[in-house]
Amino acid sequence: MLDQKLLQELESYIDLHINLMEFPLQKSADFNLYEELHSTELETFIQQKRQPSFKEVLLRYIDDKNVSDAEIYTRAGIDRRHFSKIRSTPNYKPKKSTVAALCLALELNADDTDTLLNAAGYSLSDSDTSDLILQFFIDKEMYNLHDVNLALDHFSLKTIP
Repeated sequence: MLDQKLLQELESYIDLHINLMEFPLQKSADFNLYEELHSTELETFIQQKRQPSFKEVLLRYIDDKNVSDAEIYTRAGIDRRHFSKIRSTPNYKPKKSTVAALCLALELNADDTDTLLNAAGYSLSDSDTSDLILQFFIDKEMYNLHDVNLALDHFSLKTIP
């Protein structure tokens, strides 16, 4: 059970970050991007900007932490078959909640969490309460998935599997 002080601190954290930023809408340009860019320029751009895949980033963090795959997927609440699919399927894109569970299992700091989430095509938003709860626990270096799920449940939000 989460103590009252922690819940109050979590509520304050969410209130502080929930509407922190507003972004103006950008007007779309009135030109055809495909006509403007030559395919070689586009290919060069992609080659220069491409980052490592989710699988590569995940496996690097596991190696850096010097822990076994089994230890990580067990802590993350992921079964062996699912982890095997992540490991063996090229360009596999897990759900955001799966990536979040892996971040907690690996005890990643905020920057590394962003890196792993970005590798899977996700990010944490300051306008989403679930994301704020995850950020709060990571900022506090509290990586227990059960405690995070208790906090999510307290706010009537979907828990991390």
